[in-house]
Amino acid sequence: MLPINLMIELGIVSVVLMATRFAAFGRKLAAATLIMLALAAFSPLGNLLLYPLESRFPPWDPSRGAPDGIIVLGGSIDTDLSAAHRTPIVAHAADRLFAPAELARRYPNTRVVFTGGTANLVSTDSREADYSAPILENLGIAKQRLTLERDSRNTYENAIFTRQLVAPKPGERWLLVTSAFHMPRSMGIFRKAGFEVEAYPVDWRMGGRDDLFSFTNVGADGLGRTEVAVREWIGLVAYRLMGRTGELLPGPAKD
Repeated sequence: MLPINLMIELGIVSVVLMATRFAAFGRKLAAATLIMLALAAFSPLGNLLLYPLESRFPPWDPSRGAPDGIIVLGGSIDTDLSAAHRTPIVAHAADRLFAPAELARRYPNTRVVFTGGTANLVSTDSREADYSAPILENLGIAKQRLTLERDSRNTYENAIFTRQLVAPKPGERWLLVTSAFHMPRSMGIFRKAGFEVEAYPVDWRMGGRDDLFSFTNVGADGLGRTEVAVREWIGLVAYRLMGRTGELLPGPAKD
């Protein structure tokens, strides 16, 4: 159902139909697919879908003082490429690694937990936590401060396994570091798992409200934003239907 996959599938179907007695419908489907491709690539569609996700949680307010712990969600490292080249390869969302390093310097007594195994359908020995740890250490986080959770395969397991690993005490304050577009689903999952955390969004894909109706002249950029947004909305709906979140679009906790 992701935009690029869906449009490729529709394009193939339209070509097949053009060779049958449904050729007229095939041509209409091909034209509709081309229009959808143009909208996803060049129109503000991706921004319109991303904005409600990225603006849902404001930047973290440090005025309340130092947190007790920092949880870093995986999603930056390509484990297959890292295994092939025997070195950590950051494919995207590098801010998920940079931000906790800065926080760790600012709050030297705070624990740091990285949670991320492998998202591959077929399990391998490559674990994102194993490749992320050296990066975080090189960025200044001492090895003894770093706790690794390396068995989770998705955000739901990130929350469940991390809660079991750190056993948060009542009154402790834990930050959750992940991409801004991914924060609503992540916060909803952690809350449902009984682990109250504070949002620390990073890795924004758009500037803000001023970008809502901006067109792009680089189709790959527009397709990328649309793909990320649609994937996340599908995830929100799926996790809500499975009961892994308490609401469709989790937001800041009400005092």
